[in-house]
Amino acid sequence: MAAYLDRIGAVRPGRAGAAELARLQEAHLDAVPFENLSIHLGESVVLEPAALLEKIVDRRRGGFCYELNGAFAALLRALGYRVDLLAARVFNGAKPGPPFDHLALRVVADDAAWLVDVGFGRFARRPLLLDERGEQRDAAGVFTVLPSGTADDLDVRLDGEPQYRLELRPHALADFVPTCWWQTTSPGSLFTRGTTCSRPTPGGGRVTLNSTRATGGTRLLRTAPDGTRSEELLAPDAALAAYRTHFGIALDRLPTAP
Repeated sequence: MAAYLDRIGAVRPGRAGAAELARLQEAHLDAVPFENLSIHLGESVVLEPAALLEKIVDRRRGGFCYELNGAFAALLRALGYRVDLLAARVFNGAKPGPPFDHLALRVVADDAAWLVDVGFGRFARRPLLLDERGEQRDAAGVFTVLPSGTADDLDVRLDGEPQYRLELRPHALADFVPTCWWQTTSPGSLFTRGTTCSRPTPGGGRVTLNSTRATGGTRLLRTAPDGTRSEELLAPDAALAAYRTHFGIALDRLPTAP
């Protein structure tokens, strides 16, 4: 627990409350990047708590939803929070994707249920109330959590656009293994088509390194708080240095996009 809190630059909260949960979520988002580098470095993605903590805490890497939210759930439970793993289906246009497409967290704090998600790239900076049906304003935008019309599922929207459909039945981490395997191996997965490594920057901006076969190398993308963007194609040595500088990730070789 101490090593994890040090990893995200947070102090141990005095209680498992909602305000403390919000501070932990923001600290995690700022410190631990959303990245899929393991897929392109030939590393296995192992959905077991010990393996996730070794990667994120000991090796100071990031991960994607199953890894980031899986590890964060372990930390929150150790701090006294009640946490459920929830499956979600990410929207691609008007239709949600397959079951277990995404992993998010339901966390109980101060007698309320909160949606916590540190593994979706651009998303809420602070927890969202799961039982609130009105607008919830966040630094990332205006969120709404509404009934989907399908069973008891909820649709999570950002500025009116659907992000994912959330199933409220709790799951074990092992339930996400088959879809995680598909996400890391299938040519149909977005994660196998290129590399990405991204985190927020102070003031509401974002820094990202990505590569695909089409780019011919690694691109450094900077998004300012006002939405303006700059882009730079990096030479291999500069790309390795950028991983260290912006994400604290020391690589001995670049991940290879297909």
